[in-house]
Amino acid sequence: TSLPPSSPVSNPPHDVFGPPSPKTIVTISPPPSPPKHVPSPPKSVISPPQIYLPPIVYPPPPSPHKKPPQYAIWCVAKPTVPDPIIQFAMDYACGSGADCKSIQPNGSCFQPNSLLAHASYAFNSYWQNTKIGGGTCDFGGTAMLVTVDP
Repeated sequence: TSLPPSSPVSNPPHDVFGPPSPKTIVTISPPPSPPKHVPSPPKSVISPPQIYLPPIVYPPPPSPHKKPPQYAIWCVAKPTVPDPIIQFAMDYACGSGADCKSIQPNGSCFQPNSLLAHASYAFNSYWQNTKIGGGTCDFGGTAMLVTVDP
């Protein structure tokens, strides 16, 4: 259908919105094609040898101070052993490391002047001087350990 010549000519729509924008032509190029040969990574990688540092050695913690026994121990003659056997054992102790000067007449431990007291002093002196090296309080079964000061 055509419009009669007397009809008013309507303006094209671009008149309402302003002149048309210039047309922009955008060329889209395809992405670049991958290279024909891509080297694959090697099957095994040789790495430099690992360097191991020596371990850090810390000194051991200080050992707790060893407390002396809460009680003292003495080596004394058994009161049930006959005197001749006690005398023999005391002579052994005095000749093998006991300090028996104190139980001699006028010595600081001569009193009480009894074989049992003197043997107990000699046995204890010997044991105190030799126990660290393995000395015992036995004297052929004539001695025993006690925790009461004789």
